[in-house]
Amino acid sequence: MENSTHFKVFRLAAYGDIGQLKYCYFAVVTVLYFVIILANALLIGVIYIERSLHEPMYMFLCALFVNQLYGSTGLFPAFMFYLLSDTHDISLLYCYLQIYVLYTYALTEFSNLAVMSYDRYISICYPLQYNNIMTPKTICGLILLSCLSSFFLIAVIISLSLRLQFCGNVLDRLYCDNYSIVKLACSNTTLNNIWGLLVTVLYISCTICPTIYSYVRILQICLKSSKETKQKAFNTCTPHIASLLNFFFGWLFVILQGRYETADLPPILRTILFVYFLICPPLFNPLIALSNLHGICIIASLMF
Repeated sequence: MENSTHFKVFRLAAYGDIGQLKYCYFAVVTVLYFVIILANALLIGVIYIERSLHEPMYMFLCALFVNQLYGSTGLFPAFMFYLLSDTHDISLLYCYLQIYVLYTYALTEFSNLAVMSYDRYISICYPLQYNNIMTPKTICGLILLSCLSSFFLIAVIISLSLRLQFCGNVLDRLYCDNYSIVKLACSNTTLNNIWGLLVTVLYISCTICPTIYSYVRILQICLKSSKETKQKAFNTCTPHIASLLNFFFGWLFVILQGRYETADLPPILRTILFVYFLICPPLFNPLIALSNLHGICIIASLMF
């Protein structure tokens, strides 16, 4: 364990790239955080109040909005604080807590989007059996499975990281992430790497693969169906696909930045790529509900 030290804090070095733009960033981030809270909370309230929206698709959307509020709390309050602060040190305890919130948010988001693709698959491919398959018990079970599985898997990741000894404490990040912390370790990280790989493979096989299968089957059904059925499937699935791709590419940006050198990129672009998957999906996903004409009418009637 050569040159290892017991650090009590990590330093978030990426804030040094922001410089005099910090007040501009703070204003923009504050507005974005307010919009995210307002949009997601409003739609949660609408779905809860309006009984006609107590359907599987809207229940899954509600779970998505709740998760986005949860994930936003892991980034925005600390982000806003460090933008205006002269020191960018974060305690080990809060760093690990932030990792836990952001990682469980990410895995739960993937799970929720996969469950929504399954819901669309049953709705379009087995419309006569839809109500028998997507019962309230099934819906609650799928939502709970999405949350609890991510909470357990990330808890193991955090427990493995807690045992590490570090040779440094500088993270080139705007927030804590587990990969950057593991790179600073002097102790053996084999278990961390193996578990991280297992979690990645598990979530790819359990979320992305079923999602692809669902849309392949939906496409097969649409090719054999009437123009009206194709249009209905298109209107139902397009917002979900856009939301899935939006989150996936944001998540991919973070992974690529962690494994490849990005110092040559302009600071503002690096900052945007750092926080893309934590800001854009919570802003974008409420449009899924608003893309549905019935949802717009309900919201308009409640507001006016």
